Amino acid sequence: MTTEIQPEKRPVSKPFVFLPLAVFLALAGVFLAQLLSGRDISTVPSALLGEQAPETSLPPLSGLDLPGLNSADFKGKVTLVNIWASWCAPCREEHPVLMALAQDKRFEIAGLNYKDRPENARRFLGDLGNPFMAIGIDEAGRTAIDWGVYGVPETFLVGRDGKILFKNVGPLTVDATQRTLLPEIEKALAVSQ
Repeated sequence: MTTEIQPEKRPVSKPFVFLPLAVFLALAGVFLAQLLSGRDISTVPSALLGEQAPETSLPPLSGLDLPGLNSADFKGKVTLVNIWASWCAPCREEHPVLMALAQDKRFEIAGLNYKDRPENARRFLGDLGNPFMAIGIDEAGRTAIDWGVYGVPETFLVGRDGKILFKNVGPLTVDATQRTLLPEIEKALAVSQ
């Protein structure tokens, strides 16, 4: 007869049994604290707020009688810089808001056309209208990186001193424009040159 020797089972230490539960509760506590903090989680902080707009010199969109995008042109004006593309569905959604904003001649709207084909960008503007006073073409997307763009569309408010005052990530809506963007524009316009 053969007798098999069974290895002796070690009892599991009780603290290790509760370790997964403790980790879960700690993570749940962090998430709950974030939810209850009252912070608007839809806003994406920008390292550029309060800083000079990045040096930008982009060629114009060919076929239109508009200048390219040049950061030197921001000085002395309040400017909205909108990053957009013809292939971007949310850009199409926000376009009527930009067209309405373009009616206010106290500030300018400049466009940064992101990774787009010029013929598609011209067709987009031909179909929906052109709210821009200047349009720069960023075919490689390098300038958008300098601006800290997460994705299109994004809109930056640049003050008369060339500093970025506000950033909107995602499409501008009528509600968000009235509630947030327009008050920021009014503040920027109130600052004397």
